[in-house]
Amino acid sequence: MRAPLNWLAALLLLFVINAWPAELVRDLYVADIPVADRGEAELARAATEGLAQVLVKVSGSVDVLQRPEIAPALQGARGRVQQYSYSRVDAGSGELSARVEFDAAQVRDMLVSAGAPIWTATRPAVLVWLVVEEAGERRFLSPGTHPELATQLAEGFRRRGVPLRFPLLDLTDAAALDPAEAWHLPSPLLVAASTRYRAGEVLAGRLAVLASGDVVGDWAYLSTQGRQGRSVPRTEPGLFMQAGVELVVEDMAARYAISGVEASGAVSLRVRGVSSYADYAAIISWLEGLEPISQARLTALDEGTLTLAIVAAADLAQLASIIELNPRMRPLPGNSGEGLEYQWRN
Repeated sequence: MRAPLNWLAALLLLFVINAWPAELVRDLYVADIPVADRGEAELARAATEGLAQVLVKVSGSVDVLQRPEIAPALQGARGRVQQYSYSRVDAGSGELSARVEFDAAQVRDMLVSAGAPIWTATRPAVLVWLVVEEAGERRFLSPGTHPELATQLAEGFRRRGVPLRFPLLDLTDAAALDPAEAWHLPSPLLVAASTRYRAGEVLAGRLAVLASGDVVGDWAYLSTQGRQGRSVPRTEPGLFMQAGVELVVEDMAARYAISGVEASGAVSLRVRGVSSYADYAAIISWLEGLEPISQARLTALDEGTLTLAIVAAADLAQLASIIELNPRMRPLPGNSGEGLEYQWRN
C-alpha cells in the first residue's frame, strides 16, 4: 500500500534534487519481435505484436489494449509499419527477429483518439537492488552474477520504455549494504546505499530460487511518493521479474503520463537563479524538447529571474511533474494554480 509523504519520502528528497537527469528514451516507437521466417504472414504478426508493445510503452499501461478504439489499429498494424528489418541474436545462427518501427505522430494520434494517456520520452531511470538466495547463499543480482535473471529484468524494463540501472557492487556498496541486510528490504539502508547513485526511483527485491527452478519473493518500490510492496507467490523467474517491472512502471505512468488534452492557454513559468546566457539557452532548449510543450516564450528577464509563457498539452500538475524530472529545476513554494516557480541549480 502506498504510504503518504513521510520519513521515507523525506530521505529520498534529500538527494532527488541531485538525481540522475531524466533520460530520453529513443526506441519508444520500435519493437523487436521473434519470427519463424521472413515471410509476409510472420511479418504481419510481428507488426501486430510490435504495435501493441509500442502502444503500451507510449501510454505507460497495458490497459490501453483493452480500449475498443485500439482493436482496429492492431488489425491494420502491417499497413502502419514505417520500416522493418531482420536480425539474428547470435550473428547468423540464433533466433530470427523482426524490428518494426512506427510513426510517432500516428501512434500519438491513435492514443489521443482512444482517450488514452501519453507518457513522454523523457523518463527517470530506476536503480535495482535484488538479493537472490540460491543453494543457501545470498548475493546481489547483477549481469555478472546472474546473467539470465538480469537479462530478463532488463528486457522487461526495456519493453516498457524505462531505463534500468544496476549498482556497481564494489567496495563502497559492500560497506553501505550487504545482501544479508538487504534481504529484509530495509528502507533506510536501501535509501542510504542509493544516494551515491543519485537515484530517485529505487526497486528492491528478494528472490529465493527453489529446487524445482521456480522462485518466490517480494518487491519493494521506493520513490518520493512513499513505499509500495508486492509479494510474488511461487512462479517462474520471468513472471517474478515482470511483477517488479509492473510495480514500478504502472506507478510511474500514473504520475508522468499526460491525458490527451488539447494545448491550453499559456501558463506562467518563473525560473530564478539564471546567471548567464548559457543558463537561459539550457532552460529554453530543455523545455522545448519536452513533448507536451508546444511553445516556451520569453516574457521577462529581470535580475536573474526568467519568466516564460508555456503552452502545453497538459494540466498544471502534469506539467509540474514533468518539469521536475530535471534535477536542476527545484520547485519553490510559490507554485500555485496560477503558475509555476523554480530555482535553477547551477
